[in-house]
Amino acid sequence: MSENTENSSNPLDMLKWLVTIALLASVVAANHFLPELSVLYIAIIAVVAVGFAGFIASTTTKGSAFITFAKDSRTEVRKVVWPTRQETTTTTLIVLAATVVMALILWGLDGIIVEVVSFITGLGI
Repeated sequence: MSENTENSSNPLDMLKWLVTIALLASVVAANHFLPELSVLYIAIIAVVAVGFAGFIASTTTKGSAFITFAKDSRTEVRKVVWPTRQETTTTTLIVLAATVVMALILWGLDGIIVEVVSFITGLGI
């Protein structure tokens, strides 16, 4: 079944991906080989080229699937009930307290184990 899904893409998708990669590579090349241009012009060229490359990539099968996934993800994030500031602060303080208590317990156990090993081996550490 997955083989059929992969093969059902548009034949022009490969060409679109190559154009997208070429546009992005040209932005990198322009930034490297044209240092005499103003930073503003290079930034404008980069924004336009990246936007155009994103548009071309979004017209492919995988690109449109990604856009659908992003829209669905945004919808799901809006459904999440986020904790209030007080709940977040309380939970953070509980986690910090538990961490401190566990650190003290482990420190105490480590000290006891070191003393027991020193007693058994006769080495004073």
